[in-house]
Amino acid sequence: MKYYINKTITANFDQAIELVTEALKKEGFGVLSEIDIQHKLHEKLGVDFRKYKILGACNPDSAHKALQQEDKIGTMLPCNVILQETGENQVEVAAVDPAASMMAVDNEKLASIAGEIKAKLERVIASL
Repeated sequence: MKYYINKTITANFDQAIELVTEALKKEGFGVLSEIDIQHKLHEKLGVDFRKYKILGACNPDSAHKALQQEDKIGTMLPCNVILQETGENQVEVAAVDPAASMMAVDNEKLASIAGEIKAKLERVIASL
């Protein structure tokens, strides 16, 4: 099973971050964290790496529902969305497939919540 939803878009990297952030907002997500992997790898290891950011996206209503059903589900939150530069003005955007990751949790009540979030993330990716 594929564990992510992805699409490559034509945009510069900063533009892509703005597009993704706006698309997430339209589906009720906020970005709780942003990790600049390129910067961190250079800072910690002294290596050069392509532009690569991880956005920690959260839909508060869905997160609340999930936490009510499974108190340890916070270990799988927020939903990570990555952006990585794959070429000049080419950025791949990929989001976790929450339905795939929730299969590891033995709680049937999470399936519908994961399905709702997956549909939202699919719409985010499709809208880019």
